[in-house]
Amino acid sequence: MAEAGQGERLLGGHYRVLRQLSRGSFGDTYLAEDTHRFQELCVLKEFNPQVPGKLALDKAQTLFEREASILYQINHPQVPRFRELLRDQGRLFLVQDYVEGPTYQELLDRRRAVGESFSEAEGVQFLMQTLPLLQYLHSIGIVHRNISPDNLIQRNADGRPVLIDFGGVKQLVVNVRYQLGVAQPYQAADGTITRLGTVGYAPEEQLESGQVSPATDLYALGMTTLVLLTGKDPDALYDDRRDRWVWPEQVELSATLRQVLTQLVAHDPGDRYQSAGQAMAALNLAHPDSLSASWSQPMPIRMQPTVPPPQPEPPRPAPTVAIAPAAPYAPPMAYDPTATVAPPPRAVPVQKTSSGCWPALAGLLVMVGVAGGLWWWLDPLSQLGGDGSDVVSPGGSDVSNPNLSEAERERKQALRDRSVTLSVDWSYITSLTDQLFYEQNPDRQGTQLTDQPQDEPLRAAWDAIAADNLDLIEANLSTDARSKLGRYNPTDSDRWKSQVNALYVSSNALYDLADARFSQLFPKRAREGFVETAVDQIWFALAQDQVNAMENGENLTEVTFEPGTFNQQQEGNLSPGHGQIYVVNLTAQQLLRLNLQAPPESTRLSLYVPVPTDELPHILADAEQNTWAGELPQSGYYEIVVVSQSENVIPYRLTVAVDNVINDIINQPDPPEKNN
Repeated sequence: MAEAGQGERLLGGHYRVLRQLSRGSFGDTYLAEDTHRFQELCVLKEFNPQVPGKLALDKAQTLFEREASILYQINHPQVPRFRELLRDQGRLFLVQDYVEGPTYQELLDRRRAVGESFSEAEGVQFLMQTLPLLQYLHSIGIVHRNISPDNLIQRNADGRPVLIDFGGVKQLVVNVRYQLGVAQPYQAADGTITRLGTVGYAPEEQLESGQVSPATDLYALGMTTLVLLTGKDPDALYDDRRDRWVWPEQVELSATLRQVLTQLVAHDPGDRYQSAGQAMAALNLAHPDSLSASWSQPMPIRMQPTVPPPQPEPPRPAPTVAIAPAAPYAPPMAYDPTATVAPPPRAVPVQKTSSGCWPALAGLLVMVGVAGGLWWWLDPLSQLGGDGSDVVSPGGSDVSNPNLSEAERERKQALRDRSVTLSVDWSYITSLTDQLFYEQNPDRQGTQLTDQPQDEPLRAAWDAIAADNLDLIEANLSTDARSKLGRYNPTDSDRWKSQVNALYVSSNALYDLADARFSQLFPKRAREGFVETAVDQIWFALAQDQVNAMENGENLTEVTFEPGTFNQQQEGNLSPGHGQIYVVNLTAQQLLRLNLQAPPESTRLSLYVPVPTDELPHILADAEQNTWAGELPQSGYYEIVVVSQSENVIPYRLTVAVDNVINDIINQPDPPEKNN
């Protein structure tokens, strides 16, 4: 093993930097060799949050270490392994395995140079080798955010695609800067804006509002495949003047692959495949086994690089994955890219009720629990200020600080103890209270409190907000929902959509209930959406409880009609911010009449169609009116949602009347599946 040269300094005592690979707004990337592991190549990504002062930098590094813990959950042979977080003389590096091989952009450029592009067989093989990887990532709550030919490497060792440059790393930096109160967390000191996604490959909702989901990655994968197949850049595949795709005219493909790619790059996220498994099923089930088998073979020799392969990597243990029926993102066993993935089975809908009876719900989905995403994990640490005083994150590890009075230490310890009793992670309570504290004290934004007497009133105010937060969480969330606070992410929304769709309920109806509860707890506050705040985590927890309530039959009932009857009445009481969903299976051209009796201006009424379209997304949405009558445009399950806007418990009575009642709905065909 070669020794370091005389006077040469190695990062961390054993990483020798060979060259710089790239520059970034918040840190550069280097190729290095590990002198303790036989000069094994690795990639060092420097974390540079661009915050002023050593204190803020130390805090940022502490936060980044906690945020980056999500990356160490990844254990897949097509993702470079994250080795460690390396501190060296005040600098912080994320160390990752180096993958030897050309990017798919480089492979395509070689093809373009001789007037060629990828064949259909190669394109299908690329999809079948990449989709299982995305299915795995989504199953553990990770959305890559930046799939493109530049971020996929064809590994020399086996010819398989390997996904690099996780957009989530950039999101980690943005999250840290946001938590530190940086005014423009996306903007570097030189004015550069960090973009989470590549123009042309990232879908519109990601670039415009930052919204991401598994469907975001599937769009980017579809665009990458189209670029490989056509040999053209993304902007040449769409005609802005005519507002339509032109790639179907530029490449000859089988009808099946054309349909799969069309659905992958659909403009509306709801029109795309909602999981990688669905896309794999469409490819696998639509082709003869002989063709599928041929597509699973290694890439043709002309695609293989001329660089000799490195020594094989040591085998890595297969990840432990919980498998359950109808789990939307459960990866195939052993990550076999040729495995046939059947569509998830249709769950049994809610049991019928008649005249207001409540039989139990049947056929509940057992879902795979999603690991936490890139969200709000904090455990603030006391740090030494320049004047020798402790700089304190108000709810941090200062319960034993001798500079605080015994009464204050006991008060803080009581808050922590209560957090444990309620099964809420204290670091989440810290981030939630910090957010509300700094909103109430904007002049303190971006600063921390000291343990000195002059800050005692502010520390007391912080503790009071923390106590209020614990009160709110205890009174409004189940133990299960509050135990996940700080770890909810957009993948949970995907999981909930599958669960409620199986009960013939759309995500619109679910969000109506969650929004009503959230608005009642946080009046006049809108969810931030993209950069999820600690307060937004409460919305996710409320939604989780609403899904559980639907599956338990607490806020969902199906209205049916006894022979000879043409109307049903549903009645009860609604607490502030609560709601109820009623589903009824009807046919096109039937006449429906709704009448809601409740105190004036106390409710909102929604009526959702079975299959929303651009022309008819709904019939009523959060409407103040309490009556509706008309001819139904579609056949299937309609959803009637009633939510309370009152500050008091209110009684209500909902009358549902129809003409031409179909009594025997047992033998009716399945209603159209919800697409939202």
